[in-house]
Amino acid sequence: MSVRLTRAGEYAVRCVLCLARRGRGELVSRKEVANEADIPGQFLAKIAQQLARQGVIEILQGAGGGYRLLAEPNHITMLEVIETIIGEISLNDCVVRPASCENSGLCAVHQVWCQAQEQLRDHLRGVTFADLLAEEDKLLHS
Repeated sequence: MSVRLTRAGEYAVRCVLCLARRGRGELVSRKEVANEADIPGQFLAKIAQQLARQGVIEILQGAGGGYRLLAEPNHITMLEVIETIIGEISLNDCVVRPASCENSGLCAVHQVWCQAQEQLRDHLRGVTFADLLAEEDKLLHS
């Protein structure tokens, strides 16, 4: 089965971007994140748990609780956040499981899928949340 960017992956990027706007270590309430990032509360809770397990964010429980970013935005990549939620991005079954296709060793298309997947992953690996914040700032002031 191929993995594609799901709503959960998109929500994770929005969540981390919201926290990145405040900066590392700043506590942001769940409600604020849900509203600002336009993420349903129940969905946000699941995503936050996965991000916390990977050490991207910290969850503080209780009335004054919320979420906080554990690293500087320039140390967190889109690839890291997306793959925390959906697993490794793959464009086709044969890329992840070459044995699933008896022709993958002799197939020219297989090589194209492999190269395209690596280019996508490399691109997302090269985009940090600091980059996204800078782009947002540029868009706001243009």
